[in-house]
Amino acid sequence: MGKIIVIEDNPVFRDHVCGMLESEGYTTRTACDCATARKLLAALETDDIVLSDLRLPDGECTSLLEYMRASGMRNPFVIMTDYAQVVSAVSSMRLGAEDYIPKTLLQEKLLPRIKELAHKAEARRKISIFERRSTAFREINRRISLVAPTDMGVLILGENGTGKEHIAEKVHERSRRAGGPFVAVDCGMLTGELAASELFGHRKGSFTGAVADKKGCMEEADGGTLFLDEVGNLPPEVQQKLLRALQTKSYRPVGSNRERKADVRIIAATNEHLDKAVEEGRFRRDLYHRLKEFVIQVPPLRECREDILPLAEFFRELANRELGRHTEGFDKEAEKILMARTWAGNVRELKQTISSAVLLTEGKLVTADKLEAEGSAQAGCILLLKDENEEKERIVQALVQADGNRETTAKLLGISRTTLYNKMKEYGMMQKNKEK
Repeated sequence: MGKIIVIEDNPVFRDHVCGMLESEGYTTRTACDCATARKLLAALETDDIVLSDLRLPDGECTSLLEYMRASGMRNPFVIMTDYAQVVSAVSSMRLGAEDYIPKTLLQEKLLPRIKELAHKAEARRKISIFERRSTAFREINRRISLVAPTDMGVLILGENGTGKEHIAEKVHERSRRAGGPFVAVDCGMLTGELAASELFGHRKGSFTGAVADKKGCMEEADGGTLFLDEVGNLPPEVQQKLLRALQTKSYRPVGSNRERKADVRIIAATNEHLDKAVEEGRFRRDLYHRLKEFVIQVPPLRECREDILPLAEFFRELANRELGRHTEGFDKEAEKILMARTWAGNVRELKQTISSAVLLTEGKLVTADKLEAEGSAQAGCILLLKDENEEKERIVQALVQADGNRETTAKLLGISRTTLYNKMKEYGMMQKNKEK
């Protein structure tokens, strides 16, 4: 468990907050102003959380948040304040603050939020040490090792939930830029004006709500890596600006007439077919080719079935720690269900399913019914949304696993026996399988 860095100039209130946290087992370190806080932040560890008053004697805590993000520190940052101004809240959240809590609500809101952030930090630390060993991921690791030492642009392709950001982080960690910042941006959350501001920053007064100068992700990632997730969602006007930034290694903040330089490596990711977006005129062809200097394709979990049980075991142990459970494994029926599911949500869905099942499990082994409680209805929907060839293939695989028993097959697929019968009839599979 990491430390909580408490930055507050009122000594009575600071002691009160530290007392609340320490009574729950957290270790605290304190600072009373921005200058002292910077010294603590210089020694920040991965699992540490920063909790700061908004207004400090020598400035606002947003300057500390900007310093952290520019230095590549991605630790959670929570702001406390007596000043309930919407503008300050929006500004701090845009800079990357995790939350904004009025001091009047601290008693009821602080500890639950800190616990949630601590669990997430622990999960991120634990998951980073798991290495998938399937043939596909051995090849991905080989490609990461090849491209990481270069400055080539990398395009990571894969469905939602396959872990594209994790791949991007591995490229960064193995690169010459590992000592620099890794800044991630979800382009799917950005509208036109906001996207330009988020990437390139803005000058005060350049648009409604621009109440102060703001650094963009390009500046924050200088000397490191900028990860653009769901890059296909970037608005056309921002695509043009990004292309120019890549070509000239310079950019212009919104509302500014001055060029700024940025030494940034771009890693982009998408679950969309960008070549199709190019043909439809939704994505610039020149930017597409600039981003895809090197491509890493992340396969869906259903194509790496040898990873399913090792991942499930890893997530089970992780859930034990997070939820205070003591499970020791899965029973045979549960393992069959894990192997038979299509996992349309990929690794993310598997993790959520395992966490829920562990929470529901009272004994030592996670049983099939605990997995079904979370995912049976969803699994059925997943099956029926697939194309015909894939749907038939999944039915055949489940039939083989169930030794032809339709009741067990339906259970493995997470659909009703009637639905299975109708699908087999539709695909002409009735003569190939006899009821057992």
